[in-house]
Amino acid sequence: MKKWAFVSDFDGTISKKDFYWIVIEKYFPEGADMVKQWKGGEIKDIDFLSTVFSSIHQNESQIIEDVLEIPIDEHVPEFIKKVQDHGGDFYVLSAGTDYYINYILDHYNIKNVTVLSNKGYYEDRNIHLHIDPEHRYHSDRYGIDKATVLEELKQQYETIHFAGDSEPDSHPAVHADVTFAKAALPEILSSKGVPHITVENFKEIEKELQRTGFLTND
Repeated sequence: MKKWAFVSDFDGTISKKDFYWIVIEKYFPEGADMVKQWKGGEIKDIDFLSTVFSSIHQNESQIIEDVLEIPIDEHVPEFIKKVQDHGGDFYVLSAGTDYYINYILDHYNIKNVTVLSNKGYYEDRNIHLHIDPEHRYHSDRYGIDKATVLEELKQQYETIHFAGDSEPDSHPAVHADVTFAKAALPEILSSKGVPHITVENFKEIEKELQRTGFLTND
């Protein structure tokens, strides 16, 4: 069994802005009303994202340009390198799509990261999701079942650290050894009685990992 891994959500955790908001603001303003329906539970997460991402209607070069506008926590590239240098494996676990996540990782020269997310591809001037109902990680609501992923990783590592920011992250948080929660997630986890550490950024996460000995203070 390996010693430890760090698993992080992408949108709103590594990134400072969800990609769907960039799409809505630039190409699909009517999607703002859909956000309310989605947050209210009227629309499944995967249906909401599929609709938004198939409403871009741009050439792929423009879409990639938009993807690279996603702002991320500036400390993330250095943080990931430190995790890896200290014997940890790094995973990005997202209910969005690997289409834009992989471009961001490449853009910041982030290497040796495993991305577990819904498969995405460009076709007919839009981003589409390939959802496989037979996949072992399949979720009817999210596309990918983050809790199942964490349960599986727990069989491979002595310690799993997890970071997230919103409701979908409350499910895998139950299975993590340590959860770092930001934005809306602390309140959700508190209501469920799930232990967590409230943070605002990856510098705060790094300090906690230094305190617990997973990273050195260098």
